Amino acid sequence: MDNVLLVVDDLEAAIAFFAALGLEREGEATVEGRSVDRLVGLEGVRSEVVMMRTPDGHGRVELDKFHTPPAVRAEPEDAPVNALGIRRIMFAVDDIDAVLARLRAHGAELVGEVVQYEDSYRLCYVRGPEGIMVALAEQLS
Repeated sequence: MDNVLLVVDDLEAAIAFFAALGLEREGEATVEGRSVDRLVGLEGVRSEVVMMRTPDGHGRVELDKFHTPPAVRAEPEDAPVNALGIRRIMFAVDDIDAVLARLRAHGAELVGEVVQYEDSYRLCYVRGPEGIMVALAEQLS
């Protein structure tokens, strides 16, 4: 897998959220033109794209802010975990409590609770800006 695309309205808030999660800004660009229109099946596309790279360098999240045509919300911001479609991205973390504290400083909220799965993991789901949901997994020794 190369990357996961998240369309956002507040690009700066999304960048700050993923930076607090430990991702690094890899690059950014404005994309537009006939080839972009043909690729995505829309007319008059102009969007700002920021690529965020995971600390291990193996994964990326592409944040995309559409200026034209404007983005549309296909589901409620607080869609439940069992709603159809892509629901969350999971990140391995070293200290779930520290990461959760950093994310809360950016407005993130727990979806349920931090739970321990057997003797293997501590896990939680977090909802960030614009309803973006991520899961955190801390492997236990």
